[in-house]
Order: sequence, then structure tokens, then C-alpha cells
Amino acid sequence: MQEANRCRMNISQLQVLVAVVEYGSFSDAALQLQTSQSAVSRAIAALEAELGATLLSRGRFGARLTPLGERVLVHSRKILQARDSIDYEIYLEKSLSGGRVRVASFRSAATHLLPPLIAQFCQRCPHVSITLTELAPTEVELALREGRVDIGIVPLPRSSEELETWEIARDEFVVLLPPTATPVPQQLTWEDLSPYSFILYNYAECTSAVREHWAAWGQEFKVAHEIKADSTIVSMVSQGLGAAVLPRLAAIPIPERVQVRSLPVPLERIIGAAVLSNVLHSPAVFTFLDLLRGTGVFTKTCFSSEHD
Repeated sequence: MQEANRCRMNISQLQVLVAVVEYGSFSDAALQLQTSQSAVSRAIAALEAELGATLLSRGRFGARLTPLGERVLVHSRKILQARDSIDYEIYLEKSLSGGRVRVASFRSAATHLLPPLIAQFCQRCPHVSITLTELAPTEVELALREGRVDIGIVPLPRSSEELETWEIARDEFVVLLPPTATPVPQQLTWEDLSPYSFILYNYAECTSAVREHWAAWGQEFKVAHEIKADSTIVSMVSQGLGAAVLPRLAAIPIPERVQVRSLPVPLERIIGAAVLSNVLHSPAVFTFLDLLRGTGVFTKTCFSSEHD
């Protein structure tokens, strides 16, 4: 392309063009851009001179686009949108040179899901401070509402209207059966489970889910013990003190002697990320949410198949 035909338009000229079109006149555009009307006129004149074409027709009713101007306007807006995206990426990168992300999670997700994700986040954003606090799900909600954490990892759904949530993983409830010389079928029936007494969580949300699941299928659920710690439940099963139904993440590591089976009718818990609604979060927090959801700069699936 010859030097004389090269276009040296700049971003400010395109901004002026868009403003004149949006506000209908040079004077109104100047007011919105906080500049003089003569500066707006010079910018449009320079742009038209560089393009060698008339983009706006002037009249007593204001400035109107020519047919060519309408086509140029479409491209101008795309260029300005691209410039905004570039500015945002630069702002995001600079913002990620500092800041912090405070995460609270229930134990099994904190143990098995979050550590590899936090490691990945630290590699991508080494200057962001990130802290993880282990709390019960209701305590995670309270910490969010009180502003003590930015992101909570909780079982879904949550009843609070103050929270915005996203599903990030699913965790199968599995049956843990004590060691026995009698072979256990790979596919259990309710009849297979009827002889067992079960060791349950004490005051845990997943206990309610298990009880409701049994009731929905008209089955009797015999309880032998109610225990606070999932590791204690697994240990008791391995000693032949009863069976258990736990989310897989809560059960692992599972001793080799314990037999693991799926329920006769599958049951899952949904694990989600939660933030307080109507709060302006920092770029660091939004970037960690992208990691949890597999969006933005983290487009690959976050959770490996071993957690499915």
C-alpha cells in the first residue's frame, strides 16, 4: 500500500465519531467528551481527510452518517470494544500483582478439591495472597455474610438469597461395607443393604440427604452410631462396626479392607462456589472464580475424573 493511502486514524478520532453519532451533534458530543466543539470538529475533519471520504453530513438538524459512515461506524465500535478489552486485560494483570483471595470450605472439598486448584492459581498469580479456612457449610455462609471470606465452597442448593452460587463439581454418595468373607454384589439392591446398621454423620447436611433418599424409596434405615468425624466413620466400618453412606470425597482415603459400592439408586451432592450477592469483588477474586468454573484464563476442566 502506498504511503499516501495509509490511514493514520487514532482511537480518539473514532471515539469522537461514535460520540457525535450517539449524541446527535458536535456540541453535545463535545459536552459528553468534556472538550470543545472545535476540537470535535477538528477530529472529525482529520478523520475524513485521512480516509478521503465524508462520514457525516452536517445540517441544521445536527450531524448524520453518510451510507459509508454507517459502515465505518460498525468497524469503529468493534475497534473501541477491542481497545476496552485490551485495557481490561492490562488492568487485570496489574491488579493481580497484589490483592488477596479468602476462601472458606467444608472439610472434604478443602482436603481433596482445593489444594491442586490453589496451586494452579498461585502459579498463574504468584503475587496474590490466598488463604483457605476450613468451616462447616453453615459457618461458611456466616463468614461470607460477615465479610470474613470472599468465596465459599458449600454443598448446593443453599436457601440464602444473599448468595450467588455456581456448581463446580459433583460427588457421589457411596456405600462403605465392612470386611466380610461373603462376596458382596457389585450392583447392590435395597435388599442387600437391609441387614446392615449404619454409622452416620452427627448433624451433617449429607446425613439428611441420605435419610431422605432412603425414605423416598420406602426403605428402613437402621442407625448404629452417629459420629462427628468422617475419618472415624471410615475407621469404624473397617473394624466391622457397621456400614456407612458417605460422599466419596468425605470417605477417601478408604482402607483396602472396606468394600465400596454405589447405591441401588444413585445419589450425588452438588458442590458449589458461593459469593455474597451485590458486592463488588476484586479482580483476584473474579480470577479465582474463573478457575473454579473453568472460565476466563482457565478454560480447561478444573476437576479430574478421579473426583467424579
